[in-house]
Amino acid sequence: MHGVNTPGTGAPPGRAARLAVPAGLLVAVTAAFAYVGAVDPNEPGHYPACPLLRLTGLYCPGCGGLRSAHAVVHGDLPAALQANAPAVLGYAAFAVLWTVWVVRAVRGRPPLRIDPPPVLLWSLGALLVTFAVVRNLPFGGWLHP
Repeated sequence: MHGVNTPGTGAPPGRAARLAVPAGLLVAVTAAFAYVGAVDPNEPGHYPACPLLRLTGLYCPGCGGLRSAHAVVHGDLPAALQANAPAVLGYAAFAVLWTVWVVRAVRGRPPLRIDPPPVLLWSLGALLVTFAVVRNLPFGGWLHP
């Protein structure tokens, strides 16, 4: 049974098996972006409102993320950045990490282990909190989605 991986044999999984999860994730993300690209979040009634915005009138770090994704799908990078720049950076980071994952899987290498130090996670959190605070201040109006 050449090419068949049976439990306990220690044989490495085949290329198709190594690519199954990244391919499935790509399908899911592509479907989500296709939906957001087709159903405009700028038109009211298509998506639920942000609970924080609805209850307090304050923009959270994620506000504008759907509008940003819609603009990315339509190739309008300036509009995407204006709607939510951290979300665009997140989309780009996802694309890079997914690509590294696939290249490593094709080459038969184990997935990249991502173990960021706590200072990096705290710094990222602080940047998102700062973004949320500044976009809600009078001089941060240019950061509103």
